[in-house]
Amino acid sequence: MIVPQKLPAYEYHINPDLTGINWQRVLELFQKINWKHRLAEEIEKAFGMSTTTLFIYHGDIIIAFGRVVGDGRYYAMLADIVVDPDYQGQGLGKYLVSALNAQLNNYHFVNLSAAPGADRFYKNLGWKKQTTAFIWPQGPKQLRQHCEKD
Repeated sequence: MIVPQKLPAYEYHINPDLTGINWQRVLELFQKINWKHRLAEEIEKAFGMSTTTLFIYHGDIIIAFGRVVGDGRYYAMLADIVVDPDYQGQGLGKYLVSALNAQLNNYHFVNLSAAPGADRFYKNLGWKKQTTAFIWPQGPKQLRQHCEKD
């Protein structure tokens, strides 16, 4: 996995001290991309339990982030890959995915759940659509967005 070049206008922090993260800003970015129904305290806890975190800053403002949820060796999932819409189209999403995936050498299984409509983005990065994945829908929205019709 080749990690793309960092864009020089931004700062990249892998596995930073999470006590210094502006969780309200992270929540704002989730809301900005319409991933609602999250609380800053719960987001902080989820990131704290992650095996890898990555934040990208423009000055002192978080503009993108992502994380890996995993067991440390065999299974890992990229999660919460978010780029502020005002900064999309600059390669930041590609950097997030590639840099996080580069941390997972020798894992047996690495996957991610893409937001609806993001298939082409991930396929262009070399990801393959999985034929054996299943989801236990947590409500009608997940059923509608992430499940095949029976």
